[in-house]
Amino acid sequence: MTTRQPNAGLERLYRESGWTLRQFAQEVNRIGTERGTPLKYQGPSVHQWLSGHLPKESVRPLILEALSRRLLRPITHTEAGFPAPPEESNSHPTTVEGLVDLGRQDMDPSRRSILGAGLFSVALTIPDWPDVIGRMEAAQKGQAQRIGMPDVNMIIAMTERISGLDDQFGGRHARPMAAAFLVNTVAPYLRAEAPGPVRKAMMAAASDLCYLTGYMAVDEGVHGLAQRYYLKALELAGAAEDHLTYCTTLRGMSVQAVDLRHGRHAMRLADAAAAASPEAGPRMRAFLAGQQAHASAQMGDRSKSLMYLREAESAVEKAESRSKTFGSYNSSTLAYHISQVRFELGDVLGSVESLQAHFRLRDTTDSRRSAIRFSFMLAERQLGIGHLEAACETWGKALEEVPTIHSGRVDEQVAKIAPLLRPYRSNSTAREIYDRAREAA
Repeated sequence: MTTRQPNAGLERLYRESGWTLRQFAQEVNRIGTERGTPLKYQGPSVHQWLSGHLPKESVRPLILEALSRRLLRPITHTEAGFPAPPEESNSHPTTVEGLVDLGRQDMDPSRRSILGAGLFSVALTIPDWPDVIGRMEAAQKGQAQRIGMPDVNMIIAMTERISGLDDQFGGRHARPMAAAFLVNTVAPYLRAEAPGPVRKAMMAAASDLCYLTGYMAVDEGVHGLAQRYYLKALELAGAAEDHLTYCTTLRGMSVQAVDLRHGRHAMRLADAAAAASPEAGPRMRAFLAGQQAHASAQMGDRSKSLMYLREAESAVEKAESRSKTFGSYNSSTLAYHISQVRFELGDVLGSVESLQAHFRLRDTTDSRRSAIRFSFMLAERQLGIGHLEAACETWGKALEEVPTIHSGRVDEQVAKIAPLLRPYRSNSTAREIYDRAREAA
């Protein structure tokens, strides 16, 4: 009979984390919920792991991610005393091969639940600009296909169409369409022969589409998948020497992280985007500074968040209108960031006032989905400062729009309404919204 040996590696990491057994278990459970697989571990389970009992294979990545987030560095299976995971046959695919593999899995309905269970990772390696610029495999030979700028323009036009569908209806239905387009049309074009300028333009267009597809995955709540699309967008942007899309993607990754309450990770990504865009125009500079302000505030750094807000305000004043597939920064976006900073710093009333200013400043080009999401956010904060009637009015108007949009993030906000209003059901208005929200959810 063999005696199980304590897991010395996991014990060292546990001591370094400063957690109690209960806190360790709670963090693993939280990440499981984030991934869509709720868990109910308690302190004794962690004690068993430390004593040498091997956690389930499906749980080990969650444990590593919990430690990575706590210790702010990647934690490997070996370091935690776990067996190395089986190597994937295609663990280091080229850019195009990896894109095809990702898109094919996303197209397949039988695989979507597996992809959705992918884990958002703060330990993900993000390539710096010098690491991706101009580096992509050469076009494969032996194919007769040759592309030109009309093909690039077609990719750009299709991306704009898909983006429009996403804005109007949400990403749940548009994303499989984008994945199929990436696999069946864009990937072959990336392998085709083309003059240098055309090839770079095609890679830039493909990068934009990957960014959009990742954004739609965020909207559906499949955050690990979104990160994979974002990484492909970074690789393609670097290959195209497209600074703008590279920085836009990093900024999008920071937005994803801050929305998931990973402030430090969001700050690192926002700083990386700012560092990689020394010649950014004022509108991009405003967007980056606004994101840096939000991440700083979430970390509790009041002075830095206010400094970045001043930078964003100054940049908005200087901004010139420009054309880009995915949105632009304006006064309404700035008001949203001010609201987020105020909320993170504890000024809920101020955040409500800034969100109301955001809605006054919005124009017809702004996304319907963001209007619904921010309305739900406004209602929650109105309730938080005791304005029950105002919150119910805001929720009521937003609920009218819910059937027109297919968005995981909107669904999550709808699901929060009934629990928030449960204590107020004696109020007839609150009871009506409570019932509508339960029906919608």
